[in-house]
Amino acid sequence: MARNPERRIQLADAGLTVLAAAGARGLTHRAVDAAAAVPAGTASNYFRSRDELLGALGERIFERFAPDEAVLARLATREPSVELVTDYVRHIVERLLAQPSLTIALFELRLEATRRPGLNDILTKTLEQNFSLDVAFHLQAGLPGGMDEVRLLRFAVDGMMLDQLTPGTGRHYDVDAVTEQLVRRLIPNCTD
Repeated sequence: MARNPERRIQLADAGLTVLAAAGARGLTHRAVDAAAAVPAGTASNYFRSRDELLGALGERIFERFAPDEAVLARLATREPSVELVTDYVRHIVERLLAQPSLTIALFELRLEATRRPGLNDILTKTLEQNFSLDVAFHLQAGLPGGMDEVRLLRFAVDGMMLDQLTPGTGRHYDVDAVTEQLVRRLIPNCTD
């Protein structure tokens, strides 16, 4: 079995590009090989099945969405407040919008997981793990609100991303202003 971690990352990144551009139906080992500019058969050496490939994409996508440590360090110097929560959420929104194809790939993965039990298991575990980390971060930082508010903010941001990155009536609003409004409406005691 292939063990080169850099090649595995290269293939997963190429797979995310294919997934965003062609959807789950267009995601094949051959398409990943072409997108990664590697010899035919390389992706199937690393990911024996379609479920393995999709699972690897589900894991890789959250590595790519990791927050900027310098931004987190700068924000961590401030006193906990609703304004600070707003700035943390702004950082999330900025990362999601800065990589629109990656955000679309995440939506594609989530939709495909409804049809593939193996991917559902992998993606559910990853999403639950990330949610737990988000809640722990929120609580450790002493930010107002708790698990329920973090969950509601995730739902709101996901909806805004869907509106921003797909056809529809959206995009005729200031994303930054809406982000602030979401936080102010969802975080309790926002009188500061």
